[in-house]
Amino acid sequence: MTDQQWSFGGDLAVERIGYGTMKLTGWPRGERPGRDDALAILRRAVELGVNHLDTSHYYARDGVAANELIRTALHPYPADLVIVTKVGALVEGDDITRPPEEQRGLTPDGLRRGVEANLRSLGVDRLDVVNLRMGDSEHTDAPFEAALETLAALRDEGLIRYLGVSNVGPDQVARARAVTDIVCVQNLYNIAARDDDPLVDACAEAGLAYVPFFPVGGYRPLTADHLTAVADRLGATVPQVALAWLLARSSNIVLIPGTGSREHLEQNVAAGRLRLTEHDLALLAA
Repeated sequence: MTDQQWSFGGDLAVERIGYGTMKLTGWPRGERPGRDDALAILRRAVELGVNHLDTSHYYARDGVAANELIRTALHPYPADLVIVTKVGALVEGDDITRPPEEQRGLTPDGLRRGVEANLRSLGVDRLDVVNLRMGDSEHTDAPFEAALETLAALRDEGLIRYLGVSNVGPDQVARARAVTDIVCVQNLYNIAARDDDPLVDACAEAGLAYVPFFPVGGYRPLTADHLTAVADRLGATVPQVALAWLLARSSNIVLIPGTGSREHLEQNVAAGRLRLTEHDLALLAA
């Protein structure tokens, strides 16, 4: 292990810069690359040393599905490739907008169907890591412990190796750990959205990976004078500096930046080679 690696569960070692596949499908909105380009991006990611892919069977739009692209591009998978997927509030597509009692993706049947759909579409017998994805802040009263117990039972069946949680608060992380072992937390976090600062530190203390989604702002790309100043000094891009800041923020942060561009993919991976000075970090914290 190096400072540029993390190990899920102590035995699934990954580089700290991975790749999120959502943008390959344009889900839930936005442009996407053509099929040949999408397959080439996935293969290029592996060539660059990426061995951690983030996906889900609900990353699909207009007949283009992330899991199918992954399987076509990379199966049989490299021995060190770790594929992390998710099930839960979005398993039915619009579940995230439903009241808790109507969120079918969080029912035992919905969770099992989600796991089985990921297994089938990825062409594997066991999923490396499955995140339980909860609904947004106004839909957080769903049966959290019961959902985790369902996934733990599926893990005991041999269908899942490790569990994580996504879109959760500190209280839910504590509750999750009281129910079963988890290896990661996946939440919104970047240099401009730092509400999870205490949770990042708590995860580090507990030996859990913290995996930020929208690490460079998502649908609202990051813009700030201090980011631009550091990027200009380093001859880098603002997204590269934002990713380098996350890597410097805490050693348990594991990145999954998504892109539908091969050029941006290569820039994202190259961000792991940036070294921010103490002056840079102070400027970025201002």
